[in-house]
Amino acid sequence: MLNSERFCDLAPAQVWAILLDEGRYIASTSTMYRILREHHQVRERRRQARHPARVKPELMADGPNQVWSWDITKLAGPHKWNWFHCYVILDIYSRLAVGWLVAPNESDTLATQLIDATCDAHDIDRDQLHLHSDNGPSMTSKKVAQLLADLGVTRSLSRPHVSNDNPFSESQFKTLKHSPRFPTRFTSLAHARTFTDAFFEHYNHHHRHSGIGYHTPADVHAGRHHQIREDRQHVLDNAYATNPHRFRKRPTAPKIPDITWINEPEQELSHTP
Repeated sequence: MLNSERFCDLAPAQVWAILLDEGRYIASTSTMYRILREHHQVRERRRQARHPARVKPELMADGPNQVWSWDITKLAGPHKWNWFHCYVILDIYSRLAVGWLVAPNESDTLATQLIDATCDAHDIDRDQLHLHSDNGPSMTSKKVAQLLADLGVTRSLSRPHVSNDNPFSESQFKTLKHSPRFPTRFTSLAHARTFTDAFFEHYNHHHRHSGIGYHTPADVHAGRHHQIREDRQHVLDNAYATNPHRFRKRPTAPKIPDITWINEPEQELSHTP
């Protein structure tokens, strides 16, 4: 009775009450629960769809234009419940915002236009790039999937309900929204576009990013950071030679990581017998 099509979605107490209203008594609710426990059906009696576990994305970049991350965030408009949508594509190695746009809505058509134009602007060849995103409707749309297949770009998606599978885009949006001049609300779409254009120009060319040795994303993307680090080290060496007592040890200019990961694989511990 409990597994019948009529009652499979109902709790035993519901079944018990319905049967009583029909003038029927099969068993008490406690007996129903006991029988369900014996058949391991207390939690769910309906046939469940089984989906394979989503594999954790593990993406590695040791140079620019190998792995991009993209996402869409909302910007508050002039009125309550009025939002603009900011699309941003980020290179995870250099942290350069390689493409962005602000639109009044989220659209897979706009997403494909931005991705296509950004790949063209950076001369992306087939099988060169992984493009990572979360599971938003634009990211999983057929239009985006078809475009990436046509471009020879490998699509990567975060696992459902795993917030830290797209960390670079999330971090970049935090930087955007915590910038000193970020307004509480944008007065118009033109205001939002003007602000984001100015922000990304500063972010790419002037912001010294802690994750890349306090270089600017544009310098790392172009490979200029190697010479800049040498020049910084020369300044530090001179300072150390002039006043060594000011330092606990010889100062070293920070390096950028050789490899940047989304979900770096865990190292297996070796056990010595």
